[in-house]
Amino acid sequence: MTEDESLLAAIHEGVNLNAYEASWPQAFDDERDRLLCLFPGVFKGVQHIGSTAVPGLSAKPIIDILAGVESITIAEQLALPLCNSGYTTSSEFNDSLQDRKWFMRWENGHRTHHLHLVVHDGCVWRERLKFRDALRASPALATRYAALKAELAATHPHDREAYTAAKTDFIRTVLHEIR
Repeated sequence: MTEDESLLAAIHEGVNLNAYEASWPQAFDDERDRLLCLFPGVFKGVQHIGSTAVPGLSAKPIIDILAGVESITIAEQLALPLCNSGYTTSSEFNDSLQDRKWFMRWENGHRTHHLHLVVHDGCVWRERLKFRDALRASPALATRYAALKAELAATHPHDREAYTAAKTDFIRTVLHEIR
């Protein structure tokens, strides 16, 4: 498979959930360390988020990384250097985002990492961490979320955007209950 074919396969990869893998935290640590080495002093914080950050939770086997920067302008300036260091992105998609920038790493036709650049300690930063921490703190909540994700993966096996959008109400409800 050529690099272009691998990227295309990763972009159009279906929604497949895997059982929790104990290797996910180390995969996060490795990529965090790589990013901090590549961009010293740029990130104000780097956190493991998403389902791979919740022990025992099934997930798409993609490591979600939340990286805090001083401003969205800095996030935008990182686009080319990140793409030169193994990430790719959609400028059209990023142009539609006001509060974050999104990047993807892939290998062998599969997504391996999603990098979310946000303003450190801003609203998105705090909400993503609150949701992750709520799932970590409550096995019952994590079980409910896992059931929803399984149902949505079955409903939207080839539509990542629909799968992600369908989780929004659950996430909003959890965040509202935390406040």
